[in-house]
Amino acid sequence: MVSVKEVPADLLIERLATYLRENVQQVRPPEWAPFVKTGANKERPPMREDWWYVRAASVLRKLYLNGPVGLSRLRTMYGYRAKVGSGMRRERFRKAGGSIIRNILHQLEAAGLVKKGREGRSLTNEGRRLMDKIAAQIARELGEKRPELLKYYSPKTR
Repeated sequence: MVSVKEVPADLLIERLATYLRENVQQVRPPEWAPFVKTGANKERPPMREDWWYVRAASVLRKLYLNGPVGLSRLRTMYGYRAKVGSGMRRERFRKAGGSIIRNILHQLEAAGLVKKGREGRSLTNEGRRLMDKIAAQIARELGEKRPELLKYYSPKTR
């Protein structure tokens, strides 16, 4: 069976974001989402209208690959290199803001895709099943349309 590790991440995140937008009622951007920046180093809010769903899909993928994970580790994964002072000093690493990630985790918990445990948050069986199903669909389509991407999934699925 094809897993999330064997398909291109960009295709998986796009397809999962579309699924979350159309089928999961609990995952909705809050009223402040169009105005918020995703990090202190950003000057403007995200340009995409559906950036909330893309970030939620990305969080699901990170939980699939690295779970169980706490909020602090997710903030580190979405961190960035920030300029210090007037720009002459070296850049240093800063963690991403936690509000967006925390709200997305709460919404995914309400949807039943993520559960909170002692070591952090991880995917439920339903969340893992959803991710595997979407990965299998992508692998099937890639095998038919783009044979150069056959290297992304195992010989069992060919």
